[in-house]
Amino acid sequence: MATLIIGTDRVATFATACREFDPGHDIRQWPDVGRAEDIRYALAWGPPAGELAKLPNLELIVSVGAGVDHLMKDPLLPHVPVARFVDADLTGRMVSYVAANVLFHHRRMNELRAQQAAAVWKYLPEPAAHELTVGIMGLGVLGQACAQALLPLGYSLAGWSRTPKGVPDVACFAGAIGLDAFLGATDILVVLLPLTPDTRGIIDRKLLAKLRRPKLLPGPVLINAGRGGLQSEQDIVASLDAGELYAASLDVFTTEPLPPSSPVWGHERILLTPHIAAESDPRAIARYLIAQIGRKQCGEPLPNLVDRQRGY
Repeated sequence: MATLIIGTDRVATFATACREFDPGHDIRQWPDVGRAEDIRYALAWGPPAGELAKLPNLELIVSVGAGVDHLMKDPLLPHVPVARFVDADLTGRMVSYVAANVLFHHRRMNELRAQQAAAVWKYLPEPAAHELTVGIMGLGVLGQACAQALLPLGYSLAGWSRTPKGVPDVACFAGAIGLDAFLGATDILVVLLPLTPDTRGIIDRKLLAKLRRPKLLPGPVLINAGRGGLQSEQDIVASLDAGELYAASLDVFTTEPLPPSSPVWGHERILLTPHIAAESDPRAIARYLIAQIGRKQCGEPLPNLVDRQRGY
């Protein structure tokens, strides 16, 4: 019985962490698979297409991250359970990223930094937190945790999901029928959606134009920490340049690393980060993987399994 770590550029790091938690476990590091029939479990991030299908006795795939679109795009992905990575460490990192960026744009810090660089002393008006609505697209574990973290700061909260959900103190909208109403009530849009065929490219200029224009801010704000495939970067830049969007924080991109030619790099109202909003901690992932394997071996229910039909 063995576990294969595959796809991620941190294969060796994850392998070391797994051996610390379970020294006797047979950990294989792709491409050094050894006897393929020995492998029962896989820890994966963006594995080469068809590689997991070469493991005839595979019983479980654990994603390195909360998203699984990197696995679902493999047409030969084995029909075994796939578990998303859900952990307090990852959730806490995402919560802090979202809260920091909401506050950054609410308090107009980007403009204040520019004023400092130009030695300009000028008051910039800003709304109180209760005068702003933060709208969260995606009400899964991460979205709900971010909502609960923003509540004590005084913001009004709205949420949108594919299917109806009830979240305390959050005005919830669902499906295509609820999307426009959600956008029209949102001043700061936080995107935490999974990437599926239905959500690919959803953040475009048409959608951004439906956001509410908040009082005392030059316009609405976009924060995308979900998946790069959700957005059109060309449309985001166009919305910013047209004054339809005030500012954006982008942690994910359609192509990563972001090409040097991208206009996102030099845009004065985009705060760019290199996909670090919720960077997965190797020890937390190793602990999660070993726990999932233990449940599988004992015949216990596995948490956070992916619904293949929905894609997340």
